[in-house]
Amino acid sequence: MDWQELYGNWVLVPDRPTAIIHFLGGAFVATAPQITYRRLLERLAVEGYAVIATPFINTFDHAAIAQTIDRNFNRAMEALSETRFRSRYLPIYGMGHSMGCKLHLLIGSLYKVERAGNILISFNNYAARDAVPLVQQVTSVLAQFTSAFSDFSPNVALEFTPSPVETNQIIAQRYQVPRNLLVKFSNDTIDQTRGLTEILQLRFPEMVTLQKLPGNHLTPLGPDVNWQAGDSFAPWDAIAQWMRQEVYRELHQLERTILRWLNPFETR
Repeated sequence: MDWQELYGNWVLVPDRPTAIIHFLGGAFVATAPQITYRRLLERLAVEGYAVIATPFINTFDHAAIAQTIDRNFNRAMEALSETRFRSRYLPIYGMGHSMGCKLHLLIGSLYKVERAGNILISFNNYAARDAVPLVQQVTSVLAQFTSAFSDFSPNVALEFTPSPVETNQIIAQRYQVPRNLLVKFSNDTIDQTRGLTEILQLRFPEMVTLQKLPGNHLTPLGPDVNWQAGDSFAPWDAIAQWMRQEVYRELHQLERTILRWLNPFETR
């Protein structure tokens, strides 16, 4: 299997896929998901899931990003349905990490989509001032630069669209995907999964699963590091190999959790 670019998406399709996963990454690693999330996505493809990973560049207008992603994904689906999928029906699952969760939630709220479920890993819905440390500095510079204009308000502030509060309201009122797996890592200080879980459980009782796993916000990236020991096995080599084992133990547990949720009748 090789990655292929198709209408702005990176696509990995195994022989005779059983389902489709639409993947969206985190804000600063989403421009090349076929590289930054390669290990996780290729494991899913090996297990029979076609992967469509849609890159995006983060801006303040998250609604516009969601619209572009939805358009690019649909174009890829149309092309694949006529070729690789051969018009067979395959269930579609959304899977997002960090900001990718927010975008899947917006897509599932603002557009008519068919999803068998969504997998939401390390949900993040911070305000711009908390998510981007430079925002306050940028706002200050803009205030000084435009203070000569009479219609400029010195209280202007940059914020994501929709804002965190607006996003939660949209999800609570309009989100259309009943079945959801939410993953929260034990050592993730910027995760906001707990609040999202409460919103989704109110909207779809009995359909929302929360899994708490060991790991941190970067666990899904799981870079494949090839540690080459020197001529003599030094203490640093032992430490490096132990760290590598720990990283992949956490990633493997995430992979097993996702696969078990996708197909609960298969023993892993």
